[in-house]
Amino acid sequence: MSATIRRAGPDDARTVADVLLRGRVGAGDAIPPGVHPDHEVREWVAAVVVPTREVWLAADPAGEPSAVMVIDGDWIDQLYVVPEATGRGLGSQLVELAKTRSPAGLQLWTFVSNTAAQRFYERHGFTVAETTDGSGNEERSPDIRYTWQP
Repeated sequence: MSATIRRAGPDDARTVADVLLRGRVGAGDAIPPGVHPDHEVREWVAAVVVPTREVWLAADPAGEPSAVMVIDGDWIDQLYVVPEATGRGLGSQLVELAKTRSPAGLQLWTFVSNTAAQRFYERHGFTVAETTDGSGNEERSPDIRYTWQP
């Protein structure tokens, strides 16, 4: 699937939050339940994420926003694809964009329980840098830090 990818702006905060929330819920048991209610996530996206981070939206060929990626320095901070668009290449296109935005390397966290994400990132050349017991994240769920070096 060829996506239209564009940088999100202040008017996109609601759409960014919608895609993030739908993608997270669509992951099912692979991702621990969020610790913040939806309205707090929406406020955080509008007040913090969109104004202070590099946010990218991918729309499917019909123009429907279907994936979001948040880059913070050399970190892929968030990458979510809505359930009905999973497996169509949107995440791959966003990861390739992130690599061009941070050509010296990238890092990210994913949950140990999210084996599909692990396979996805490993296919894109990311390797395990460390694993934790989850004491450093809000969900208190074991996680893995991946890195990519060109």
